[in-house]
Amino acid sequence: MQTRLKEFLGTKDLYLKMAKIAIPISLQQLITVGINLMDTIMLSSMGDAQLSASSLAGQFITLFQICCMGIGMGASVLTSRFWGMKDAVSLKKAITIMLRFCLVFATAFTVATLAVPALIMKLYTPDAEIISYGVIYLRWMIPTYFCMGLALTCTIVLRSVGQVRIPLTCSIIAFFVNVFFNWVFIFGKLGAPRMEIAGAALGTLIARIFELLFICGFFFLRDKRIGYRLKDLAMNCRDLVQEYFRVSIPVLISDSLLALGNNAVAMIMGRIGQAFVAANSVTTVVQQLSSVLTQGISNASGIITGHTMGEGDYEKAQKQGYTFLFLGFLIGCVAALVILILRSPIINYYDVSPEAKKIAYDLMNAIIIIVIFQSMNSILTKGVLRAGGDTKFLMLGDILFLWVASVPLGALAGLVFHWSSFWIYTMLKIDQIIKCVWCYFRLRSGKWLKKIHKAGEAVRK
Repeated sequence: MQTRLKEFLGTKDLYLKMAKIAIPISLQQLITVGINLMDTIMLSSMGDAQLSASSLAGQFITLFQICCMGIGMGASVLTSRFWGMKDAVSLKKAITIMLRFCLVFATAFTVATLAVPALIMKLYTPDAEIISYGVIYLRWMIPTYFCMGLALTCTIVLRSVGQVRIPLTCSIIAFFVNVFFNWVFIFGKLGAPRMEIAGAALGTLIARIFELLFICGFFFLRDKRIGYRLKDLAMNCRDLVQEYFRVSIPVLISDSLLALGNNAVAMIMGRIGQAFVAANSVTTVVQQLSSVLTQGISNASGIITGHTMGEGDYEKAQKQGYTFLFLGFLIGCVAALVILILRSPIINYYDVSPEAKKIAYDLMNAIIIIVIFQSMNSILTKGVLRAGGDTKFLMLGDILFLWVASVPLGALAGLVFHWSSFWIYTMLKIDQIIKCVWCYFRLRSGKWLKKIHKAGEAVRK
């Protein structure tokens, strides 16, 4: 019994390996949340309309960001495994396919934002004032797709081979760049024009350009661990395309559908009213702040699981899966406690309407419960099970529970039955609870442990 418990809790070596990966990633996530926090605090002084517009316009950009994360995380299932196998050729081919996908998506989103920014905003809200502000924000953010897409996917690949310090350094500098230029252009400081919501977009764009130069400059010119160079973009990857599609495309579909579902949730919120959208802008930052460690552990669990399975030790990977799940529960409880402690001072710090503050408290009460399940769910879906190659199963879960449960129940609660803010938000996030149970039984079954094939290796049916 004592031996089984020790295996469940994990070894010292596992925790040390996890800390080396998770802490820098968590710090990087904390900095990203800090940027969002400063953006919303600065814009809140401009009123609910501008804050709501940046939040809803940001949903479309977040849709692209999550698609890029799907592309990058799908590739990382392969890159982390190939790193464990010490197969440098297949590793580079997986990166090449990833970057080509990223460029295609960036082009599509850029064209859409150039052509129909007002239509994009109308998808989220019928409010004419919010739409007009949102169009301003989107037009300033047009160049961000290529910057964000390339920087984000390259960052994910660097993490998958244990290179976490460079992305962290980049995020620290980008934080100060973003906050400084937001302050300058939103309020018109140091002789600059007062641009308000356009200034928030411009400040963010400048930070994205910096991230592109920093991350991609290192990845393509300086990194020696992978040794990937610009000329490798032209390499022949045909022998890996089938395996890439088999493993990575379900991740892309899963994350894209998740992003579309989150956008559907934003559309529902946008039709409830400005105050609800503004309140969600406040609570989203707090939720992100409380889950930074979860993100770090989730990424670390995926990387470590990939390396372990790449070495061929599937039994060890199964035991590590239980350890990561247990950590997810503990971290979720800590996150709930953090939200409970910080909700009042953070909500009161925002310059939003009394109605928005009241709704924000209701949403926080719902998040305190949901975050525990979300923590365990995130570590399994974005980490352990995904790294195991069980991407089709996870895609099914995302489609089923988000679109069959969360979106319709949230729409009924908010737009038909007009329930309280607490229950509307709970229904919108009910998929997090269901998926947690669903993925736990999948972990127990051991069916998530899939073999990854090298470039040129025949794929056995």
